[in-house]
Order: sequence, then C-alpha cells, then structure tokens
Amino acid sequence: MNTATNTATSTATDQGVRRWWDAEGGWSTADASGTVLVIDSWLVDEGLVRGLDRHAERFGPACARFSEPAAELTNRFLRAVAESLPARGRWFPRVELVETGSGTRLRMWLRPAPPRTATVRLWTAPGPDRRRLPAVKGADLDHLAALRAAAATAGADEALLVSPEGHVLEGASTSVVWWRGDTLCGPPPGPGLLPGITRALLGELAGTAGHQVVTEQATATDLADVPVWTLNALHGIRPVTEGLGRCQDTDAAAAERWQSHLTALAVPVGASLIPVVHP
Repeated sequence: MNTATNTATSTATDQGVRRWWDAEGGWSTADASGTVLVIDSWLVDEGLVRGLDRHAERFGPACARFSEPAAELTNRFLRAVAESLPARGRWFPRVELVETGSGTRLRMWLRPAPPRTATVRLWTAPGPDRRRLPAVKGADLDHLAALRAAAATAGADEALLVSPEGHVLEGASTSVVWWRGDTLCGPPPGPGLLPGITRALLGELAGTAGHQVVTEQATATDLADVPVWTLNALHGIRPVTEGLGRCQDTDAAAAERWQSHLTALAVPVGASLIPVVHP
C-alpha cells in the first residue's frame, strides 16, 4: 500500500468529519464552509457497495462543468476516498466539489448511513420544477433541501418534482419509476433529469429478467392505478404509499424481491472503482 493510501486510511475515517484532499494524496480537516457545486453519495454496507464506478462516471463530468481539475485528478480523489472507507458498519459518504475563496477543492464527508426505510410518502412541490441544473447533483442543493423540509412539514418523506406540463420527473433525492403490468417505466432521460444510478441498475436487472423497460411522459393522474417506486443509493427501492400511484400488498412484496436483486449487486469497495477517463 502506498503512502497516499496509508494517509487516507489513517485520517479520513473519523465519523462525521469532512476532509480536504490534495493532489499529493493527503487529507486535512475541513469545515462546512464554501459553496457546494457538485455532490455524489453512495451506500457502503460492511465494505460492500453497488455502482460505485457509475457514481464516479457521474461525478467527474459534473465537476468538469465548474472546474479545471483533470479527469485523472478527480479519479485519484475518488480512489483515495474508496481506500479510506471503513470496512465495517453502514456508511453514506458524500464527495463534493466546493468553491472556496482560493478556487475549487475536492472534499469528502464521511457520514453514518441513516436507517433504510421501506416505503415513501410523496408531496408534490407547488408549481413546475425550478432547478437550474437538474442533471448535476448538488447544483441545486439548497433548493432541494428546502423542498424536502416542506415535504416533511406536510407529513411526507419526499418532494415530487413535475414539469411545466405536469409530467412526473423525479423526487428531490430520488428517481421515480412505475410498473404497467410487467413493463418497467420511467420519465425520459435528458437535461431535465438527474442520471439516476439505482434507476439504471434496476433497468438492467429488469431487462435481463425479460421485462420490457420503456420511458414515457406521465402525469399523476396517469399513474393513479399503477405501482410507483422511488429509487436512490441509500434506500434502494421504496414503494410509494401516499401522494402518487397505488400500493397494494403484492406491490410491496414485489419491491422487496427486486430490492434483494439490487443488494446482490454490491461488491467490495476496492473492486468496484475502476479508473474512469473523461473526454
């Protein structure tokens, strides 16, 4: 193990502590100051993670929109993060590109993972989606946090975002999909939608299992009688029980079966992060 790895392992595993990373592979303590431009997060459960390479593929190009760190530098940062993660326990680390007074810097925040919840209640945010950069995770962090707080005040768990035409887009921190019989559906990808890692993994699992996977534009009324799920890295699959679609006992059981397939995709952290080269 090289010096950079030793440094990361010894200094970046303190619970709840933010760390700056430098190009030499060293970590130093950081506070919460600065403007967060890009974030990404994933679940680490007893040293296992799913889709970490895909989170890297999303984080790197997003950083490139705001900063000049070379792809190689961002990749080395993500590898240093992976090498620093504890092998035991449940964690939900967050990587960040932060604007400071001296330019942009890369930061890691090691957080214990909140408990997984099995279902979700949705609250529809008033008016159309007002994000500036929907496809960049973190660019609208404060706005989405305010929506989640409003959802909690309304007795819900997650805020649902809709287009000016009333089409379902996604949640403030989740992708949204639904089933029409044996067909898995979701909103069309594009600049108005965050590329959801868990949604992509579920789509691949469903396709491999012989299910058709399609995209469609749908309003809440269009989804009144179909099972709707939210998806993200922390909770995996959660059937929507209030605010959209329908949820019957058979729907919840199906969600847990697919959740077990998602869980089976997890691999050791060190084996999941491969070098990524961005154009």
